[in-house]
Amino acid sequence: MIEDLLMAAAGAAAAAAVYAAAAARVVKQYERGVVFRFGRLRDDIRSPGFTLIVPIVDRLHKVNMQIVTMPVPAQEGITRDNVTVRVDAVVYFKVVDAADALVRVEDYKFAVSQMAQTSLRSIIGKSDLDDLLSNREKLNQGLELMLDSPAMGWGVAIDRVEIKDVSLPETMKRSMARQAEADRERRARVINADAELQASKKLAEAASVMSAEPAALQLRLLQTVMAVSAEKNSTLVLPIPVELLRFLERATPGGGRAEVEQSSATTVPPLSEAYLMGRAAAEESIEDLTGPSVEPTPHENGT
Repeated sequence: MIEDLLMAAAGAAAAAAVYAAAAARVVKQYERGVVFRFGRLRDDIRSPGFTLIVPIVDRLHKVNMQIVTMPVPAQEGITRDNVTVRVDAVVYFKVVDAADALVRVEDYKFAVSQMAQTSLRSIIGKSDLDDLLSNREKLNQGLELMLDSPAMGWGVAIDRVEIKDVSLPETMKRSMARQAEADRERRARVINADAELQASKKLAEAASVMSAEPAALQLRLLQTVMAVSAEKNSTLVLPIPVELLRFLERATPGGGRAEVEQSSATTVPPLSEAYLMGRAAAEESIEDLTGPSVEPTPHENGT
């Protein structure tokens, strides 16, 4: 009798252990447990920790509540300004309602992925190329709004959406490079022209000052010579225009007056007088060479 009681107690203990093993479940900190009893959803969502269910009757499904990072495959489309681009993105989302994520959609990850691809193509068609390249923050917000509206019905919240890369055709890249180069060259020419304008104004002011003080031009010339000679040059070629020398001569006190007096004192003889004087000189030289003419005397001829 006692042995039968012991056997029954052992069998009950073994059955209880088997039941406990079948009913015991552990839910991790980042998970939530959703229980279905005979296929019907139970209202109580099992929190993290140790929990029990009714074996055979209940089914426990664990739902991950962590943020999921899902890359969106690159989508090729045509922008509003008729440029073919290839854009890829990444979506960050998490489950906020474990029951809805299991009941309302078959596979919430696949659903979010397909919705992200569709929304990305729609954004490409509504945007210009410049917006895709420089105004990504606005496009990211638009993508997030487009994904968040249907995802809330699935128990999923979109944390953020980021456009990773925009791939352009090689011809478009070369065109953009030429455009950027032309724009930089234009800005360089404008800056150079502005610099020339400012320099011309300053030179005009300097010329007005030097015209008032002629000695300033000579000092500036000497400064230029000193600046050039400071460099390690073996030969220094300094061209001085004749106009500069004449300007310095006229600027010298009394130089111009002496030149005028000298030019007025010097007279050029007329052409006829010069010709006559030259002819007379030529005749005198011929007479000197021939000498005086002598006639023979009768005594010398033997008569």
